[in-house]
Amino acid sequence: QVQLVESGGGLVQPGGSLRLSCAASASIFYIYAMRWYRQAPGKQRELVAGIRSSGSTDYVDSVKGRFTISRDNAKNTVYLQMNNLKPEDTAVYYCYAYLPSQGYWGQGTQVTVSS
Repeated sequence: QVQLVESGGGLVQPGGSLRLSCAASASIFYIYAMRWYRQAPGKQRELVAGIRSSGSTDYVDSVKGRFTISRDNAKNTVYLQMNNLKPEDTAVYYCYAYLPSQGYWGQGTQVTVSS
């Protein structure tokens, strides 16, 4: 069982930045692929960014060039740096730890982009 705790969400103006963190309880954190998803009101949850155990990354087109996912295996933590935020980025952001045989979700953190 892996427990994930997200932090760093909040209210920010358009064009602003936030950094989300997701701390994992697993001592073998480094073998998991880590992903950030988001879910806006009335919409399906969507994959925003992912980072493999190798460190390679993927992003949904709408955040490329603005968001950066990274991980610190020594701290069992994955980050999502979000720059140039837009109102359409408003959502609850969820961390997800993935192996082919199992997956674990965090509780989510709210990001609101509004003037």
